[in-house]
Amino acid sequence: MYSYATSTIEASDLGLMALERADDAVVIIDGDYHVRYFNAAAESMWGLKRNEVLGRDVGCLGIDALRQPMPIPFYCSVDGPVGIPQFRAEIGIVRKDGRRIPAELAMSQGEQGGEHCTIAFVRDITTKVENRERRALLSLIADRTNRVVVVTDPTYHIMYTNAAFADLFGYPPEEAQGQPAPKLLLGRYSDRTTLARIGRCIKEEGGEEEILVYNRNGDEIWISVRVEAFRNASGQITHVFALVTDISETKQLRALQQLTLSALADEMPITEIADRLCRLVEKIAPDVVSSLLHVDAGGLIHPLGGPSLPEDYSQSLEGVAIGPDMGSCGTAAFYGRPVLAIDIDTDPRWQPYKARPLQVGLRACWSSPIKAKNGRVIGTFAFYFRECRPPSRWHQRIIDACVYLGSLVIERKEARSQIARLAYYDTLTGLPNRTRLRDLIAEAIEGCPAGRHVALAFLDVDNFKDVNDTLGHSAGDDVLVEFARRLRAHVRPGDMLGRLGGDEFVIVMPNCEGREAGEVASTVAEAMLVPLEIGVRQVAMSASIGISLYPDNASDIDTLIKQADAAMYQAKRAGRSTYRFYSADMNGGGQERIVYSAALRAAIANDALELHYQPQIRTSDGAIHGVEALARWHDPVLGTVSPAKFIPLAEECGLIEQVALWSIRQACRQLVAWRAAGLDIPCVSVNLSPINFQNAELAPIVAGILAEFGLPPEALMLEVTEGVVQNERSQAIETMMALRTLGVGLSLDDFGTGYSSLSRLAHLPIRELKIDRSFMHDLETAACARALVTAVVRFGQSLQMTVVAEGVETEGQFQLLAELGCDVVQGFLYAPALSPAAFGRWLLDHSASRAGVLLRGIEQSLSVPAIDARPARRSSGG
Repeated sequence: MYSYATSTIEASDLGLMALERADDAVVIIDGDYHVRYFNAAAESMWGLKRNEVLGRDVGCLGIDALRQPMPIPFYCSVDGPVGIPQFRAEIGIVRKDGRRIPAELAMSQGEQGGEHCTIAFVRDITTKVENRERRALLSLIADRTNRVVVVTDPTYHIMYTNAAFADLFGYPPEEAQGQPAPKLLLGRYSDRTTLARIGRCIKEEGGEEEILVYNRNGDEIWISVRVEAFRNASGQITHVFALVTDISETKQLRALQQLTLSALADEMPITEIADRLCRLVEKIAPDVVSSLLHVDAGGLIHPLGGPSLPEDYSQSLEGVAIGPDMGSCGTAAFYGRPVLAIDIDTDPRWQPYKARPLQVGLRACWSSPIKAKNGRVIGTFAFYFRECRPPSRWHQRIIDACVYLGSLVIERKEARSQIARLAYYDTLTGLPNRTRLRDLIAEAIEGCPAGRHVALAFLDVDNFKDVNDTLGHSAGDDVLVEFARRLRAHVRPGDMLGRLGGDEFVIVMPNCEGREAGEVASTVAEAMLVPLEIGVRQVAMSASIGISLYPDNASDIDTLIKQADAAMYQAKRAGRSTYRFYSADMNGGGQERIVYSAALRAAIANDALELHYQPQIRTSDGAIHGVEALARWHDPVLGTVSPAKFIPLAEECGLIEQVALWSIRQACRQLVAWRAAGLDIPCVSVNLSPINFQNAELAPIVAGILAEFGLPPEALMLEVTEGVVQNERSQAIETMMALRTLGVGLSLDDFGTGYSSLSRLAHLPIRELKIDRSFMHDLETAACARALVTAVVRFGQSLQMTVVAEGVETEGQFQLLAELGCDVVQGFLYAPALSPAAFGRWLLDHSASRAGVLLRGIEQSLSVPAIDARPARRSSGG
């Protein structure tokens, strides 16, 4: 049996003193698992006094391990040195106050007084466990963060990396540990200057830098690295801590986006935006040379940016057409997919273009198409490499960003161009418009050398209004487009074209003398004479041209244009399809048009126009067939103005509608007056312009006028020109049909002077054909004239139309027409166009004369077998 009092333990005082002063708790247990010794540190650890423990079963200490046998026995004497611990474990101790503390247990077996005993050394490891758990937590957190954590020793050999490091760079912890960080991550294009700055940051107070590094596969990665050194008490570096962030997308690619969008917002020139974009790309990808190309709607290439490419090489690409074997860019644009030429020298697509790139050390090229929202290829973004290689993953990410940004840049360019075209160019012909023309004229004047001239030619399409009115505006557009095309083909290099509006064009000829301007005008006028085919029709074209010279005629733009316009009108008066130079006496022409237009408006407003009437006589019996109402205008200031002058003026000024409706109303009013006076006038004819038949309301308006005056529809005949018959636009035809349905007659005036389709004419609601007066001049002497008139008469008879001959002035003409079967004649043989009062007197005289002839015929018939019963003619004094 052991004595449990401390004084009874047979041990040396020195040994007991050592155990008593130990920092660790020491507990000695005999073979029966009773506590024999419990030092001061043990009292403190368990919170128990010795007298509460000594002699009791070891279970009172709550350590089950003290009951376990030692795995490898090791005996030592307690009287001698304490044995080396042979069993270690981490345990938990519950103190008397219930608090649990972690501890480390070390056990040895020994011998005391010839009996076996177990010596337990117990150490409080609360701080150690807390630190370990803290490190574990920190490691867990580091592995969960998406930022890379690296810890190295002072020589930059890696000691710790987190999971994000493996994800970003591809190196697992066991492979990274012990490796020098610079050797593991730096590459050919890593900036050494930046690396030196990072080294200074470590030695000083830490800092942050951006640098290009490489992953395990050799792919480029832009990182932001925050470095800081840990030092010991003496200030020496013990560890280097680095916090790494992948900024390839978050910063570098966003920098591309920010640069592009801010530049677009600032309305920076597109070429400058492209240049800046390429320079930034080459900064974040130092191993490439980049370029941005625009591909227009015609498939032609236009370089926008490529600051590191040779300038002559970029210029050589201007205007080159895309195609299947046009290097990388032209081929990518043609097929709409990326094209990689790993070796420019041997790639067949590069053979015609490889010399210059190879000269400057470019060995490979990778080009990606840029597409608009509608899928059209509008450009390419290309990377040139200095070695034969494919693009990396980083290059792909840059290209993805640049293709999108390039589309914004190019679409903005095309939008700006479209806005400029709308603002400064004619949408139909593509020529500069009035606004842009003024700039071009100003530039030509400013650049005109002393002693030289700038010629300005003003062109007007002859008879363009007839094309519009008869064939429709679509045909008119075709004429204008072809007119502009011929202009482009026949002006000199350096001359500038523009469209002022409508059918008016301008040629600006810098540094041009009058003789040269005349040669250009003559060439253009001749080129316009070739007829234009529109569908199955041939449309005659010509141009009247006026020319003014700077500085001889004027020194300002407005006056130059005005003078050329005046000269153009002189060319029209000279017979059209020719040119005239401006002279001082032409100023009156433009002023005259202004004066006459104002006077005509006033005449219409004040009911100052008049109608005169020319009789139409039946050839069969001399009876009145009808009358033609012809407008007349006598101005108190301008005098009598010819219809040949004021009718075209009314069409030009937009007054022809008012003139036409006034004429119909006035003619109906006069017919009613004559009939009320006992004069039997079967019908009245009124001339209308082709423009009038574009009015869908013409038939209802005419019906209203007839109803207003109580006239039947057959009392009115409306005369149309062949231009209306040629008009294929549905509105003109619908208007004619509506008038015919109403019962109003339609007469085809001046038949034979146009290009009417006879088959088409047969299907139109025409009741009467009028042979133009021009056929009457040679009717008595020329066989061809008689043949033409005969053909017209036969044609009219075959369609059961009344045929009227205009301009009949001689007895011989009348005789021939009567023999041919022409139904009606009108002309000076009977009477000119007369005022209503004069016509009334003429009709009375004509009726009396005709009655006298008939009476004499009756008297002679009683004694003579046959008489000449032709109607009375106009007397020489009538």
